[in-house]
Amino acid sequence: MKTLLLTRSDLNRGSLLLVNARHPLPESVAPERLTPFFGSGVLLERRTALVLENLFTAIGCGASLIPVSGYRTLAEQKQIYASSLAENGEEFTRKYVALPDCSEHQTGLAIDLALNREPIDFIRPSFPEDGICGLFREKMISYGFIERYPEGKEDITGIAAEPWHFRYVGLPHAAIMKLHGFCLEEYLDYLSHFPAEGPHLEITIQNKSFEIFYQKAEASDGSVLLSLPSTLPFQVSGTNTDGCVVTLWR
Repeated sequence: MKTLLLTRSDLNRGSLLLVNARHPLPESVAPERLTPFFGSGVLLERRTALVLENLFTAIGCGASLIPVSGYRTLAEQKQIYASSLAENGEEFTRKYVALPDCSEHQTGLAIDLALNREPIDFIRPSFPEDGICGLFREKMISYGFIERYPEGKEDITGIAAEPWHFRYVGLPHAAIMKLHGFCLEEYLDYLSHFPAEGPHLEITIQNKSFEIFYQKAEASDGSVLLSLPSTLPFQVSGTNTDGCVVTLWR
């Protein structure tokens, strides 16, 4: 076994961060590595951009799909929220625009996509269910992406259905969420029932075996001390809530 010490700041990093009105981003949190998606002006966290580029290449979408919005600074989110309030009113804005520091776009893990057809609405871009958009949805789970705000989950996410907004959570998490019909809030709650002391979630996805558990941050300084098998590949993601998710490849 080997031990790994995670600090409070480590628990605010990773592909499973939950960002919403109940769990705003701490002021100190910002993506460490941003890169332009396919050389565009839209920035994403580096791994998110790379995987999304691979997905675009795999489905051969060419210029049929375009990025509308990726990473946003706090200042940009404030400006978008204020502009929407002025132009669309409070009811619309509360449904479709996250409050500053409560937007996934500030993590670099989320992107709004549009079918490349004029006019393109910046707040609610068109992303139909069929055609190349349907093919994207069919393949995205295998690349670790989810539709973050699905219809029917509005009371949980606090955001209206947004069929254009996609979030990178990675594998096997995207596949498990699809299997159970979970949104991210529901998924993290589900994982909290698999504590470090066991039993763990054991599942096979795409012919690969995974073991997953949730470790709460119980130390007074918010840190976590993990004991992990020394021979297994693993990944740790903070959740921006009360702990982290540990994924082992078996």
